[in-house]
Formats: sequence, C-alpha cells, structure tokens
Amino acid sequence: MNQSAQMDQAEVLRIKLEMLKREHRDLDEAIEALHERGSADMLTLKRLKKQKLALKDRITLLEDRILPDIIA
Repeated sequence: MNQSAQMDQAEVLRIKLEMLKREHRDLDEAIEALHERGSADMLTLKRLKKQKLALKDRITLLEDRILPDIIA
C-alpha cells in the first residue's frame, strides 16, 4: 500500500473515532438526563449503559489501530 493510501485510511479511522466519541458523549448526556428527571426506567438505563460500554470498546480498538502500542 502506498503512502497516500495509508494516510487516507488513517484519516478515515480518525473520523470514525471522532464519530464514536461523539456518540459516546451523547449517550452519557442521555443517561445523565434520565437520572436528573428521576423517572428513569431501569431497563432503558441498563440498555443505554450497555450501549455506551460497547462504544467505549470500539473506541479503544480504533485508537489502538491508529496508534499501535509499539514496544521498543
């Protein structure tokens, strides 16, 4: 793969990473809003938290692909 294609792929990964981080923040805000209202449905909260955790895992995987842990 040439240098340009590698840079393009890295840029695509960075954009996907930013989208996932934004979605993660949105879920965090939704969870907080449900808590503040006090009428939070426990099943809904559990689903949102599970979704947020799955997003965090995907974020971590993408970050590792962008900046691999290199042992020197």
